Amino acid sequence: MMEFRTAFGSLSDYEKGHIEIIDDKPMHYTFSNVFEVAQKSAPWEKIAVAKNLENLIETIRAEGVSPWYTCAHDEFALAMDGEVEVHFVDLDPAQRVAPEKEGNVVLADAPSGPVMGYVVLKRGHQALLPANAAYQFRAHRASVLLQQALEGENTVYRWKDICYS
Repeated sequence: MMEFRTAFGSLSDYEKGHIEIIDDKPMHYTFSNVFEVAQKSAPWEKIAVAKNLENLIETIRAEGVSPWYTCAHDEFALAMDGEVEVHFVDLDPAQRVAPEKEGNVVLADAPSGPVMGYVVLKRGHQALLPANAAYQFRAHRASVLLQQALEGENTVYRWKDICYS
């Protein structure tokens, strides 16, 4: 039996990924090295790296303080490297997006409503980004997040750059 070793990368130490096909066709897979994508991205860009039906996985270079975001549906953030605070505000109804709006949006103004607190995500920690709440990421050093989201106005597609480089 072959022995496999799992190596977890980081923004400063990763090996460009590859995929092993087991009795299947490569065209059935989308893959990327999330650390390389984050390294080549501007802070807070939400780069789509995988898609399953309407659900996206976006890689985010977390560095400094993000804008305030909100969405009409739940999203999730997973820390892949570093440490990121996620601050939450329960938005007043006047600042909420329409229920049919997909994807997250940047708030035009500071969020108003009760402060819900914050969580600290370290490598492997995940947080729910609840519908109708505002959230803001804060990272004291460059870190990497994966965000499960629906395609929206903040989604950036770079399939050609990611898959063919």
